[in-house]
Amino acid sequence: MSYKDTLLTPVKIGEKTCKNRFFMQAMECNDEDANGNPSQMTIDRYVNLANGEAGMFSLEAISITKESVSRNSQLTIMEPNRVALKNLVTEVKKASPDAIFIFQLTHAGELSNPDFSRRVTVKPLYGYGGDLLSEEEVDKIMDAFVLAAEIAHDAGADGIDMKLCHGYFGSQILRPYNDRKWKYGGSWENRSRFAFDLYERIQKRVNDKNFLIGSKISIWEGFPGGFGTCAPDSPVIDLTEPIALCKGLEERGAQFFIQSAGSPSITISLTQIDKTIPYYSYLHQYFANEIKKNLRPETVLIGSSFTPYRNGKNKLCAVSPEDSSLFGFGAQCVERKVCDMIALGRQSFADPHLPRKLREGKENEIKWCTICDNCLELLIQQSKIGCCTYNKFYTDELVRTRKEKGALQTNHT
Repeated sequence: MSYKDTLLTPVKIGEKTCKNRFFMQAMECNDEDANGNPSQMTIDRYVNLANGEAGMFSLEAISITKESVSRNSQLTIMEPNRVALKNLVTEVKKASPDAIFIFQLTHAGELSNPDFSRRVTVKPLYGYGGDLLSEEEVDKIMDAFVLAAEIAHDAGADGIDMKLCHGYFGSQILRPYNDRKWKYGGSWENRSRFAFDLYERIQKRVNDKNFLIGSKISIWEGFPGGFGTCAPDSPVIDLTEPIALCKGLEERGAQFFIQSAGSPSITISLTQIDKTIPYYSYLHQYFANEIKKNLRPETVLIGSSFTPYRNGKNKLCAVSPEDSSLFGFGAQCVERKVCDMIALGRQSFADPHLPRKLREGKENEIKWCTICDNCLELLIQQSKIGCCTYNKFYTDELVRTRKEKGALQTNHT
């Protein structure tokens, strides 16, 4: 089977059928309005993504609160946002009725920006910290997540990604570093309580078998005490808890998982692979494989970090350009059951129409991500975010940002 046939083959997720094996990641763009609603720019971006024919794509990290956020123009999902979110879904579904459109729900926790929001923590992490959360406050955060899931369902979204990755609140509470003696810390039973109870509550509140629920998970955060390590003070990889998390969520109704790794504010080279060390992408395949073989056959696993493979013109070691392309490795992972779908993040900025171009035999027209990480610089600088290589609006935004705030070094080395 050719990589084109493999990657364009449908796959079932829960009660829904995904038309191909492409998933476009939740990518924050900081272009929402003052009330946390999608602006026209936001709507246009997701409609454009829908026109690109990815089988499934996600609305960027949408916060369940305005109190603790990491971006000054971040989408929020609360009662006042209901109508605007419904309008967004309506426009996206007009562009691509058969696409699966999910919302990624998040709370920034200790990654909240203290310049304009409240930074909170479950246990102060060196360099971050914040107000120590009480058990009652965590319970209220759970209430907000449940309400957000209901709003997503009512808006017409096909499902939600309960974000448990990249150093945000969901991963902060899960990691072994959270050895605080309280309801949500210490033992694995306590640390997993938040995610497990939340899934059960969401399933009960939404009560719709057609509504997908899953999570993006950092399988190994890459620092001492991070998720996927063996102790609160050790960086040694131990996948016992990540596997237990996935199996426990699966038992509570999860139909898909998005595999990731790292925490961008701490171990960014593990999350957003640098072009000088793209072989970190191989680690993602290892993590995906370990999770996949512990899941039920029907549970869909979406693998990450395929962007660095590009069209084979990369710095991967000891592999021919033909064999090391995004399509080549992506199809190989699907065929060998390392994962069921492949996720694209920065590549979705560079060319949101990649799946359609593959289907139409226009591979030579694909705009490949150069991994310049100028989009990451815009994210860190709280500017509007997009591809500075192929979209002049964001090129100009980068020039403006550097002029006003100074250039920011994003080289991962």
